[in-house]
Amino acid sequence: MPKNSKVTQREHSSEHVTESVADLLAHQEPVDYKRSVLNVTGEGWDKQKEGDEDLDAENRPAWNSKLQYILAQIGYSVGLGNVWRFPYLCQKNGGGAYLVPYLVLLIIIGLPLFFLELAVGQRIRRGSIGVWNYICPRLGGIGYASCLVCFFVGLYYNVIIGWSIFYFFKSFQYPLPWSECPIVKNGSVAVVETECERSSATTYFWYRETLDISNSISESGGLNWKMTVCLLVAWSLVGLAMIKGIQSSGKVMYFSSLFPYLVLVCFLVRGLLLRGAVDGIMHMFTPKLDKMLDPQVWREAATQVFFALGLGFGGVIAFSSYNKQDNNCHFDATLVSFINFFTSVLATLVVFAVLGFKANIMNEKCVVENAEKILGYLNTNVLSHDLIPPHVNFSHLTAKDYNEMYRVIMTVKEGHFKELGLDACLLEDELNKSVQGTGLAFIAFTEAMTHFPASPFWSVMFFLMLINLGLGSMIGTMSGITTPIIDTFKVRKEVFTVGCCIFAFLVGLIFVQRSGNYFVTMFDDYSATLPLTVVVILENIAVAWIYGTKKFMQELTEMLGFRPYQFYYYAWKYVSPICMAVLMTASIIQLGVSPPGYSAWIREEAAEKFLFYPTWAMAILISLIILASLPLPLVFILRQFHLVSDGSNALSVTYKKGRMMKDISNLEDNDETRFILSKVPSETPSPMPTHRSYLGPGSNSPMEMSAAPNGRYGSGYLLASTPESEL
Repeated sequence: MPKNSKVTQREHSSEHVTESVADLLAHQEPVDYKRSVLNVTGEGWDKQKEGDEDLDAENRPAWNSKLQYILAQIGYSVGLGNVWRFPYLCQKNGGGAYLVPYLVLLIIIGLPLFFLELAVGQRIRRGSIGVWNYICPRLGGIGYASCLVCFFVGLYYNVIIGWSIFYFFKSFQYPLPWSECPIVKNGSVAVVETECERSSATTYFWYRETLDISNSISESGGLNWKMTVCLLVAWSLVGLAMIKGIQSSGKVMYFSSLFPYLVLVCFLVRGLLLRGAVDGIMHMFTPKLDKMLDPQVWREAATQVFFALGLGFGGVIAFSSYNKQDNNCHFDATLVSFINFFTSVLATLVVFAVLGFKANIMNEKCVVENAEKILGYLNTNVLSHDLIPPHVNFSHLTAKDYNEMYRVIMTVKEGHFKELGLDACLLEDELNKSVQGTGLAFIAFTEAMTHFPASPFWSVMFFLMLINLGLGSMIGTMSGITTPIIDTFKVRKEVFTVGCCIFAFLVGLIFVQRSGNYFVTMFDDYSATLPLTVVVILENIAVAWIYGTKKFMQELTEMLGFRPYQFYYYAWKYVSPICMAVLMTASIIQLGVSPPGYSAWIREEAAEKFLFYPTWAMAILISLIILASLPLPLVFILRQFHLVSDGSNALSVTYKKGRMMKDISNLEDNDETRFILSKVPSETPSPMPTHRSYLGPGSNSPMEMSAAPNGRYGSGYLLASTPESEL
C-alpha cells in the first residue's frame, strides 16, 4: 500500500482518520478483513465506546453446552399450559380430532415463526430490543412491547408458582388437609363447615384456606399473608436463578426442565394402574370428527400453538442470542416444537388417566347415595319392591345394576319421577365435566390424589413438578426483559435483576389480596393475547417484507451452511402473516362478542357465579392492552419524524485498525462493495474517484440503503462466517 496513504498513516498514528468508501477502494492491495473495520455511522468515533462494544461482543456469555441450551428452550416453552390448558382444549374440541388442527397449525404457523425468532436472535446476538432496532428501526417498538408483555405475564405467572409452593408444603402431612371437610363447633355441637359441605373438601380448601377469596373483585379484603409469603419465596427463587444470567439459569434448567418429565412418566405409570384410567383415556381420544369443521376449534388451536412456543415474548430470542453463529437453529426449532407437542400429549394422557379414576370414584359415590334414596322410598312404600329386578343386591350394587333399576323406575314413575330426586350416575357425565387451569390443578387433580395410596408422596411430586414447570417458563419470561435491557442500556446484570424482582414483587401484591385471583384472571385473559398477536405479526412483516425474505434466506444459508427449505420462504412471506392476521381478527371479534367478566366464588352460596367487571376494572383491562401495545406506534412516530436518532443519518466511513464488519444485504449490487467482497484481484472493478461520501437516506448515492436502516447497531458490515457477530 502506498506510504502516503491515509491507511498507512493511521497504522503509524493514534489519530482518528475518516475516509469515504471510494478512498478505501482506491488502494489496489486487498484489505486484510480480519484486522480491519468498516463502521458506517453518522457519529464521530468514540474510542472508549467502541472499545466497550468490542469487549461486550467478545465477552458475551454463551451456553456451556448445546444440551443446556436445548433444555432452556424446552423449559421455557413447556409450561403450565401444557399440563392444564392443552388437555382441556383436547377434551372440549373433539378429543383425538383436536390433534389434527393443532398439528397442522404447529407446522404452518408455530414452527416457521419459532425458527424465525431463533434465527434472528442467533444472527444478531442481541435481545428483542436490539434485534428489531437492527432489522427495522421504525418497528423497534416491537422489542419494548415484548418487554412490557413479559412483565405483565411474569407478575401473575409467579403468583401461580406461589400457590404451588403453598400446596407443596401443605402436602407433607397425612391425611392431606384437603381430603376432608373441617369440623367446627357450634356451641356444644360439632358440625361440618357449611361452605365445605355444600361444595367439596378440595374446593373449600382452594377458595377458603388457600385464597380466602372475597365475593367479588370490588371487595379487596386486604392482603392474604400466607400467599404474600409464598409470592416472596417465588420471586426469591426466580431472582436466584437469574442473578448471574445464563451462567446461573442454565444450571437450574438441568433440573427444572427434566424433573417434570420424570414426574409425568411416574404419574402415567401409576395412573394406568388405577381403576377407571382406561375409561378416561378412551374418552379423551375418541375423535369427534365434526368438531374439525368448527372455526372456533381452529382459533383455539392456533392460540394454544402461539402461546405454547412462547412466540413474541422475547425469551426465545434472548436464549438464542447466546449461541454461536454456526449453530443449527433449524434443528433446534424442529426439535423443541415437537418435544413441546409430545409433552402436551403425554400430559393429556396423565390428566385423563387420573380423571378417569376420579370419575369412577365419583360415579360409585353417586350410585351409593342414590341407592340409599331408593331404599328409603322402598321402606316408606313410595316405591314398590316389584320395580327392583330380582338379581339386584343393594349390598354390592354395581353401576350397571343401578342404571337398569334407574331406567325401570323412570319408566314406571314417569309422571312423578322428578320428585324422587334420583340422578342417572353416568360415567360419561363425570368424564364430560370440563376442567382447566387452576380448577384442574388445585381442585380436580388434588381430589383425585386423595384417593391414591401414599397420597402425600404423589401430592409432593405433583406440586414440585408445577413449581419446576413454572420456574422454567419464568426464567424465559424474565430473560425476555433482562437480556434486551442489559444489552441496550448496559446496566449491571445483578443490580437490574434484583431490582426487577423486588419491583415485580411489590406490584404483584395486588394478586395476593383476597380478591387477587380475579386480577390473575384479568391479566391472564387480556394482558397478553392481543398485544402479542400484533407483535408477532409485525415481527413477521419486519423480516419477510421490510428486511426481505430473500436476503434473510441468504443470510441463513451463510450462517447455517445450508439453505433452509423453500417451505419457510412461502410460510414467512404469505402463510404465517395471513394466518396471524385471521387469528388477530378472530381474537378481536371474540373480545367484542364475549362480555368481559370473571367467575366469582360466592361464599354464602358455596358456588361460582359469573360477574361482569365494574367500570374501574374495565379501565384497568383496557389500559393493559393499550400500554402493552403503546411502544409500537410511539417508536414508529418518533423515528419516522426523526424525533429520535435511528442511526440512518450516516455521512462517512470510519476506518481503524481492528476487525471488519460487512453486511452486503443492505447495499446495491453494483456499488463499491464488489471490490471489498472480491476474492480474486482480477475481479475487482477499476478504482473509484478519490472521494464519494454517503449523503444519507434521501440521496441517490450508490451507497443508498435498499431497506430500513439498522438502528442502534448502525449499517455495519458483518462477516457472516466469523464465530462472533459484532452487532
